[in-house]
Amino acid sequence: MAVQADPYLSAYLRKPGIPDTAVVPGPGDQSKTLLPPRRRPRVPKDLDAGPLEAEVGSFALHMAAEGKAPRTIRNYTEAVRWFAAAYVLPETEKRRWQEVGKADLRRWTVRLLGEYSTAYAGNQFRAVRRFLRWLAVEEDRPDPVKGLRAPTVKVSLVPVFTELSALRRVCQGRSFADRRDAAVLAVFEATGIRLSELAGIRYDPGDPAHGDLDLYRREIRVFGKGSKPRIVAISYEAARSVDRYLRARAVHPLAGRPELWLGTNGRGPLTAAGIYQIGGPPRREGGSGGALAAVPAPFQPYLARPRRRPRRPDGTERLVLPADAHLVRRQRPRRPRPPQLRPHHEPLTQPRILPGSGRVVDDRP
Repeated sequence: MAVQADPYLSAYLRKPGIPDTAVVPGPGDQSKTLLPPRRRPRVPKDLDAGPLEAEVGSFALHMAAEGKAPRTIRNYTEAVRWFAAAYVLPETEKRRWQEVGKADLRRWTVRLLGEYSTAYAGNQFRAVRRFLRWLAVEEDRPDPVKGLRAPTVKVSLVPVFTELSALRRVCQGRSFADRRDAAVLAVFEATGIRLSELAGIRYDPGDPAHGDLDLYRREIRVFGKGSKPRIVAISYEAARSVDRYLRARAVHPLAGRPELWLGTNGRGPLTAAGIYQIGGPPRREGGSGGALAAVPAPFQPYLARPRRRPRRPDGTERLVLPADAHLVRRQRPRRPRPPQLRPHHEPLTQPRILPGSGRVVDDRP
């Protein structure tokens, strides 16, 4: 009897291998314009768990009771729902979680390894494994995934840049945006904290005990994953940049807000996405500028996150061109003709001077 080949295993074996080394652009290539790597088009996941949804909701309630972050709960529950909707329901005859076992999770992991990276497949595996273990404990039965280990993550080299002089030159101005961007860059360089941690820093000039910033001790309190607080130290240069920003912040219309980083033109505080938007097109190209705008082109894909196209009030989308796109001449509205050249003008009563040449023309009737 012939053995039927597993389509998931075949797809994984046909996947091209990932090289152990990566080509990192050299110093001479940092000024060149390179195309960013193509991203996988986002396909909406099928998250309809059907008859398996009730246990997923209980699992979300369990994690919320443990104090897990909302984003963690969403990622874990989406992974379980995707596993149920894309594999358990359509490809097996199982309609109860008690019937799902080790072989199902193994085949699902092999399928993910054939289509996605090892890191992404490992995250999905851990979420489903944790759910199945939790359900087994709740129902007082043996662990159905005992002995299964997450796939080994292949470490790939990520290019890094160490030349920050171009970034600092962008923020040498004395405007509010320049001082804010310089402070953001200095804190990033000194601490390496997450964007969400940077955006969550609080500042209270009236009562420093209620804020997260202590410039005299050069310490900042940040809240990481799960709202866990920790203290990070900054350098003297970073403390000086933040102090310059605070003096400019004092005259901001929203200076009374508890958030440290405020937007320009009287706008509200910056979120993590707003800090990403600091790296827009440089000011010399008509963009909003920012500290991250001077990052060399080969490294921009590793710093920039794709943003949704802004929508106009009427619901239409505005076209957003990349920073390295060719300049397009904008057609300006035609200026109105001078009164003496309009067909309904009044008769001229004095000679006129031609612009540019200075020649006097007498065309009076």
